[in-house]
Amino acid sequence: MPTISVVIPAYNAERTILETIKSVQQQTFSDLEIIVINDGSTDRTLELLQSVQDERLKIFSYENGGLPVARNRGISHATGEFIAFIDADDLWTPDKLELQLAALQQHPEAGVAYSWTYFKYEEDEYSYADESNFFEGNVYADLLVRNFLHNGSNPLIRKRAIESVGFFDPTLKSCEDWDYYLRLAAKWNFILVPKSQVIYRQSLSSMTSKVEVMEKYLLIVIERAFQVAPLNLQFLKKQSLSWVYKYAAQQYLKYGGHKLNDVKLATVKLTRAVLIQPKILLEEYTQGLIRRLVKSWIFIPFSNHAV
Repeated sequence: MPTISVVIPAYNAERTILETIKSVQQQTFSDLEIIVINDGSTDRTLELLQSVQDERLKIFSYENGGLPVARNRGISHATGEFIAFIDADDLWTPDKLELQLAALQQHPEAGVAYSWTYFKYEEDEYSYADESNFFEGNVYADLLVRNFLHNGSNPLIRKRAIESVGFFDPTLKSCEDWDYYLRLAAKWNFILVPKSQVIYRQSLSSMTSKVEVMEKYLLIVIERAFQVAPLNLQFLKKQSLSWVYKYAAQQYLKYGGHKLNDVKLATVKLTRAVLIQPKILLEEYTQGLIRRLVKSWIFIPFSNHAV
């Protein structure tokens, strides 16, 4: 049996799937199986996968079920002692699995190892590494405030930890990874590999509607999380809600900062974040968002204001 099972959900991923597979194949730790769940793709995803020569690769095709369902199907097929997930458009640095596995082996009480994330945009000037998180051990309170793992391609998780919390929630169309990490953090310690090892692809052409969907499901995850969180952590709910609206404002500015409607929405969201948690006005991040908002209002062509 392999030590690590790598689960890759793939839906119409012909543009990126081979590059993602290659980043898994190039891992310095090689005792692994690569489980691809072809989630009802209608493009050339399956054809491209079948061209890969690697005895570690296992391909399973299903009707489209969505990302959480595809990950759950991958878990069902996994035989490794540890499981890692990577989305079909993300990448890992070659030492990602090796260092995360070493961290878990050195900390047998931990169920999850995670790394820092590099946000990769098509336009290089927007790309950056987020190396601001140092949460380890019991991270439940920190994770209640925000998803500092950032994405579903980050952690290496003990199979025992996965068995203790069950599957991803198939009803969540977004933010299902945060919900899952919260369930893990309630039972298991986390350990950090302080390196940017997860290359998380971003697109500035993402639609505003995606921000709306994400906000909707972030709020659902928060409500659910605080229903089961202990009384002594309930005070964090305001921080968490404020973070969601601040994040939504940032996304509207990032994806549509030159469009009047997106700037209006960003203004509404940031105002709501401040009303919930006024002290965020002291944060450099919030002040930066305010500066961007002011610039956007100034530079939107006057003709737009009449729209």
